[in-house]
Amino acid sequence: MTTPWGEPVLARFPEDPRDRLRAWDASDEYLLRHLDEQGVDLSGTVVVVGDRWGALVTALTAHRPVQITDSFLGQEATRANLARNGAGPGAVRLLTTQDPPPDRIDVLLVRVPKSLALLEDQLLRLAPCLHEGTVVVGTGMVKEIHTSTLTLFERILGPTRTSLARRKARLILCTPDPALERPANPWPYSYTLPDGIGAASGRRVVNHAGVFCADRLDIGTRFFLRHLPDGRGARRVVDLGCGNGVVGTALALANPDAEVLFTDESFQAVASAEATYRENGVPGHAEFRVGDGLAGVPAGSVDLVLNNPPFHSHQATTDTTAWRMFTGARRALRPGGELWVIGNRHLGYHVKLRRVFGNSRLVASDPKFVVLKAVRR
Repeated sequence: MTTPWGEPVLARFPEDPRDRLRAWDASDEYLLRHLDEQGVDLSGTVVVVGDRWGALVTALTAHRPVQITDSFLGQEATRANLARNGAGPGAVRLLTTQDPPPDRIDVLLVRVPKSLALLEDQLLRLAPCLHEGTVVVGTGMVKEIHTSTLTLFERILGPTRTSLARRKARLILCTPDPALERPANPWPYSYTLPDGIGAASGRRVVNHAGVFCADRLDIGTRFFLRHLPDGRGARRVVDLGCGNGVVGTALALANPDAEVLFTDESFQAVASAEATYRENGVPGHAEFRVGDGLAGVPAGSVDLVLNNPPFHSHQATTDTTAWRMFTGARRALRPGGELWVIGNRHLGYHVKLRRVFGNSRLVASDPKFVVLKAVRR
């Protein structure tokens, strides 16, 4: 990536030579060029929010920025990119969306997230740290910035305008108004599940901002909950890509003897899963882990994996995550252990499962979704 401060070499995480997606885009380059062209003073506390693969903080290493991210993979990519480009330990302070932000922010750089709810939560949490001299610049591709995006900046931080588009990227330029009366932060959000979905019927769900379908039960998960295995005989269960944890919580309610591992690469998701589990007073033992899928789970140690794999990486459609989840599940499962998957019919997960496990069985289907089971031989 070419920047006013050099040409850092960048990669996504985990590195895959077959992955054609870059670790930066035109919006990252536009933001960095703007800081240089406008002579923005970077000597104070610089905070970068939503830096997807560490491109922005790697370029700004000399100014010792703070990165705030919801992504474990993004944070690991940042560590790898900093090391790749010779940054010493402590060159960038790495925080998650669950950590308190710095008390004072002099320059706030925001890579606009896909989730409007996550942006709302982030701006509301950061607003008290800004002062009238804080420079606030958001960035994103034109297709990622909508009227609702600008409205959030205006309503929470202060007067907002946009730049001209360059290479299909645009900047958001905001002037903080410390006297602005801000709304209360609605996150985390909680609601009651409907009846007719098995063990989770009538239970409470807690969602932090940015978690998939944070304000309602999505139809895919609803279908999965109606067709979950009872888990009897399964001692070690994983809710892989747990989101708000409703699937793993339902399994734990049906089988209190099971030990359930909730894991996701989103810090917000794992916090939601733990809150959902605690809210429902589920008996038994649970572990909550932010990480890279099933990495770190001993091979052959799991009886059952439940999975609703994502098929997007930010704005890009990809099956890379599903492949890694399926291969990770096969490694972690004991012989005879099962992977249960919910997915859209058109994604063809049965083909992938047969390639990874050598088998795949249809458990349930409707016009949009399928529930599939694969067994570790």
